[in-house]
Amino acid sequence: MGSMDRREFIVKSLIFSGALSVPLLAATDDNKLLRIGVVTDCHCADKKMAGTREYRDAPMKMKEAIKQFNQDKVDFVIELGDFIDSAGGSVATEISYLKTLEKEYAKSKAPRYYVYGNHCLDTLNRKEFCAHTDANENGYYSFDKGLYHIVVLDSCYTSKGVPYSRKNFHWTDANIPKKEVDWLKADLAKTTKPTIVFVHQRLDDAGHHSVKNAPEIRKVLEQSKRVIGVFQGHSHINIHVEVNGIHYTTIHAMIDGKGLKNSAYTEILLDNKGTMTIQGFVRQKSYKLT
Repeated sequence: MGSMDRREFIVKSLIFSGALSVPLLAATDDNKLLRIGVVTDCHCADKKMAGTREYRDAPMKMKEAIKQFNQDKVDFVIELGDFIDSAGGSVATEISYLKTLEKEYAKSKAPRYYVYGNHCLDTLNRKEFCAHTDANENGYYSFDKGLYHIVVLDSCYTSKGVPYSRKNFHWTDANIPKKEVDWLKADLAKTTKPTIVFVHQRLDDAGHHSVKNAPEIRKVLEQSKRVIGVFQGHSHINIHVEVNGIHYTTIHAMIDGKGLKNSAYTEILLDNKGTMTIQGFVRQKSYKLT
C-alpha cells in the first residue's frame, strides 16, 4: 500500500467504522475540516541582529501572522518553540521579552498552544515561562480538534532525563525521556482519530537538530497506525521528508531576516481524506501532502 493510500485508508477506516464522531458535513470551505496556524523560532529579544537573526522584529512579525490567522479563522494556533532568545540578561529581562511577544500572540481569537524550545528554557524555567503565557508546565499533552487528535511533545530533556532549565543543558542533547515515551504510547493507543504531532527538535534524521532517540519515537508513531504528520522547528529552514508513510515537515523560522518581507508563518489545512495542505506565507514553502 502506497503512502497516499495508507493515510487515506487510516482516515477513512476510522470515519466509516464510526470511530470518528464528528459528521463529515461539518466541513468548512473547500471541505477543509481543520485549519491550524503555526509559527516557530521567533527568538524575541532586545539585542542586535546576529547573522540572519533579527531579534527585535519578532513582535512585528508575530502581529502580522496573528492578523492573518484571525482573518482566516483558524481553529487554533501553535508556536513550535524558541519563542524567545537570551541576551545574557537576568530572569526579569527574559520575562520582559516573553511578555512582549505574548502580547501579540495573545491577540489570537483562536485557542493558542505552546511547544518548549531550547532557547525558551536557556534562562527561564518552565514555571516562569508558564506564569506569563498560557503554556502548560507539563510540556507534553494532547487534545482533540474535530476529526483529528493532536499531540504535543516536549524534547527539551537531557540524555539523563533532566528537563532543560537555566543553562543545565547543551542544545544538541535533546531527548524524549522514557516517562514521556510511555505516555505517548498510551495516548496513541487510546485515540481512534488520525493524529498530528507537534515538536520543536526534529524527529527525522537531521544530525544535531534531531531528538537523540528520534528512531525510537518514529517507531512508536508508526506502530500506532494513527499518525499521519509531524510538524517541527529548530532548523530554521523549509524541509519535508516522508518516512514510512508519515510526513515530517520542518517549518521555516520566523526570525531569519529583517522586516516583514523575511517573516515566515504557516497554515495547515486538514481534510477528511487525510490530505494535509501546508499554506506557507512569506518564506514558508507550501506543500500538498497526500
